[in-house]
Amino acid sequence: MTGDDEALVGEDAIIALLRPLAGPGGLGFRDDCAVLTPRLGTDLVLKTDPIAEGVHFLPDDTPEDIAWKALAVNVSDLAAKGARPLAYLMALSFPSAPTRSWLTRFAGGLAQAQAAFGCTLLGGDTDRRQGPITISVTVLGEVETGAMVRRATARPGDLLYVSGSIGDAALGLRLCREPGLEQVWGIAAEQAAALIARYRRPLPRLALGPALRAHASASMDLSDGLVKDLGRMLRASEVSGLLQLPRVPLSEAVSVVVRKEPAQLSQLAAAGDDYEILAAVPPVSAAAFEREARAAGVSVTQIGHVGPAAKAPLTISDADGNDVQMQSGGWDHF
Repeated sequence: MTGDDEALVGEDAIIALLRPLAGPGGLGFRDDCAVLTPRLGTDLVLKTDPIAEGVHFLPDDTPEDIAWKALAVNVSDLAAKGARPLAYLMALSFPSAPTRSWLTRFAGGLAQAQAAFGCTLLGGDTDRRQGPITISVTVLGEVETGAMVRRATARPGDLLYVSGSIGDAALGLRLCREPGLEQVWGIAAEQAAALIARYRRPLPRLALGPALRAHASASMDLSDGLVKDLGRMLRASEVSGLLQLPRVPLSEAVSVVVRKEPAQLSQLAAAGDDYEILAAVPPVSAAAFEREARAAGVSVTQIGHVGPAAKAPLTISDADGNDVQMQSGGWDHF
């Protein structure tokens, strides 16, 4: 957040730079509260997920990328619920006043994310405190009444699906921290750039919403790692599940790395920051789910199935059907 331009000296200047992002319910940021009227026949779906410098983004990440990620990680949760984004609130905490240039670029990144996700800023707050930059977003979405897809409703017999590919963001983070690592892995510069982009700019799978609402028994987004989040779904649903590790979908770049370092596969299955969608789908609906996902431009891959309640909620198997013991259970905040 360094720069030669003049530092912002007051909250009013910060608000002025963010005012163009306001939606109708934000009242131009000229009130203490915002107002939002749900459409008839819809439920509101709400999510809060903060990001902090040094934990969720790197100190040298651009303001545009930081802004995008702050909104995207919240919208990803709405996508997994089959909800459509409407608006969001945001609280900014800085250790010192940001420069005008930094905040202008941050607002530009938010504008790009809003346009991509279809939502606007309702308001929020700013403060100054010791510690890293922290951005707290509360996003509001809508879904037809009673249609939100929950996490705790997977059923025995359901097939487990995951969208997109797993592990890209984890390798992207490593590339950010270890320049030149792409040469060790043997991946092209454009592949390395794509992995870094997956870390810095997650893409919520909003297009999968109709297929989830129509066919999924349960769904959640993957933020703390496939293994950990799948375990959460199974425990919440009071069922067990089998994850077939060789079925986990990988991008071309990640496949190159895994072929060179096979142990990476289990590590990436436990790594976080994927922001893909994990869904449990009844077998009778599987073909339609796959077809509708494909039509929406989202790839989905069956990676296992749900079983009855058991002492061990999650079993992970290799290509020969042998149990795999994981060295890491996924990202833990504490």
